[in-house]
Amino acid sequence: MSKQTYKVGFFFRRRFTMAAAEAPADIKNIFNRYSDECGVMNVEKLHHFLIEVQKEKNASLEDAQIIINNHGDPKHTGLHLDAFFKSLFSDINPPIDPKLGIHHDMTAPLSHYYIYTGHNSYLTGNQLSSDCSVVPIIQALQRGVRVIELDIWPNSDKDDIDVLHGRTLTAPVALVKCLRSIKEHAFSASEYPVVITLEDHLTPDLQEKVAEMITQTFGDMLFAPSECLKELPSPESLKKRVLISTKPPKEYLLSKEVKEKDDLKKDAEQHNVDEGEDDEDDEGDSKSEKSATSKYKRLIAIHAGKGKGGLSDWLRVDPNKVRRLSLSEQELERAVDTRGKEIIRFTQQNLLRIYPKGIRVDSSNYDPLVGWMHGAQMVAFNMQGYGRSLWLMHGMFRANGGCGYVKKPDLLLRAGSNNEVFNPTTNFPVKTTLKVTLYMGDGWDKDFDQTHFDTYSPPDFYAKVGVAGVPADEVKNKTKTMDDNWIPSWDEQFEFPLTVPELALLRIKVLDYNLSDKDEFAGQTCLHVAELRQGIRAVPLYDRKGEKYSSVKLLTRFEFI
Repeated sequence: MSKQTYKVGFFFRRRFTMAAAEAPADIKNIFNRYSDECGVMNVEKLHHFLIEVQKEKNASLEDAQIIINNHGDPKHTGLHLDAFFKSLFSDINPPIDPKLGIHHDMTAPLSHYYIYTGHNSYLTGNQLSSDCSVVPIIQALQRGVRVIELDIWPNSDKDDIDVLHGRTLTAPVALVKCLRSIKEHAFSASEYPVVITLEDHLTPDLQEKVAEMITQTFGDMLFAPSECLKELPSPESLKKRVLISTKPPKEYLLSKEVKEKDDLKKDAEQHNVDEGEDDEDDEGDSKSEKSATSKYKRLIAIHAGKGKGGLSDWLRVDPNKVRRLSLSEQELERAVDTRGKEIIRFTQQNLLRIYPKGIRVDSSNYDPLVGWMHGAQMVAFNMQGYGRSLWLMHGMFRANGGCGYVKKPDLLLRAGSNNEVFNPTTNFPVKTTLKVTLYMGDGWDKDFDQTHFDTYSPPDFYAKVGVAGVPADEVKNKTKTMDDNWIPSWDEQFEFPLTVPELALLRIKVLDYNLSDKDEFAGQTCLHVAELRQGIRAVPLYDRKGEKYSSVKLLTRFEFI
């Protein structure tokens, strides 16, 4: 035991006894069940524990011996209680099996996957006045993001191309710098394809210049089919390839230059329109413009566009051509009420991209599950918009080895005997129940200063535990608050009946309770339920930006009952 002293005013001190982390009663009981009369768990007993409690059916005696070698007595004959407890609470016991790696089938068309997608990938902060830079592009690629969005505009001299958020005060960055950064870092986290979505505001001559830049930068890395795709290729077939997705070039109207001079207020109101795509019809283009833009058009692997008409026309499936459709979060919310089934049918063959509404000038994000439940592959997020929504995004794409592609559930890819498709609002029967036992947490005293949470006492931690998924599976719970304790021992159980576990994400957030102020953030994690390992696991927590803390972990047991 140790003691901590907190200063209260000029003359008073408060002293608190700090107990060392101790195995919870349940862990002690399990240890007693698998140890001998001398209080030692030998390799055979540990092997049985791995199979029976941890549900590691393929665990071997060699696996058990490795644990003993790392945590056991000097003679490596077994584990005492303290060593057993430390092994459970160590980095070698995460909630997602590191041996899983990339385990989804990667040979299906791109439309069968959720794809890690960025929005305005070049912005360092808010949507109105922050800098444009290659830094957030590089950071996104290093995290595993596979879709990078660039808004391309003529520079001030109209002779080159800048990347910026148009009609705002954002400072531009040269397109060529962005392309070179993408080439250098595209496959640092994943070998699977990178898609560059271009929001194009260029004249035909500058489009041709873009084509030259892209060709010179990426060379053989570029996937540019000779004709419009009838079916999207697979991630496996596109390893280490770069794809361009934008609407095909059209006649450049002088009136567009007038639009570009609109004030910020008008831009905010029309932002959703700017991000959408016009129809793809190239008829009416002059011969000179067609010639100038032909190189540019040939580089487009995934054509984007809404087509003429309304939502029903946008969602029409063409058996001879695949494409990408973009909808704002508002358009999606309205569409799912009346066209939910059509959206799912559309996404079985084509790509659907969702982007934040224009009034999110603070770079906040929206609920990604609305898009995911309806099959949207590219749920585009502001990667600098930290908070619950982005944490869900991080949790989704920790799955499948963090490669940036997560296979959509079969229920979103198939139609029934009567051509019916999945309806996320249906109350399905419970498939499984996830039981979560949150034993304790530790590590805050190593990662934070003594007075980080409370000036006059140790923190008062509590945890929020919940599931995000289809409406029927959404639930939130909360533990009791452990007063004045750096090592909270909650020892509480929660059960989550799941009707669609394939779309469920487990959320855990720890906060420090404050009587007179807002409770202070102390870590969070989000885990794809389908990837969870059963058994007692050490769950690392992350900061607001999604960076893992060095020491903070939760000792948690997961069971499917």
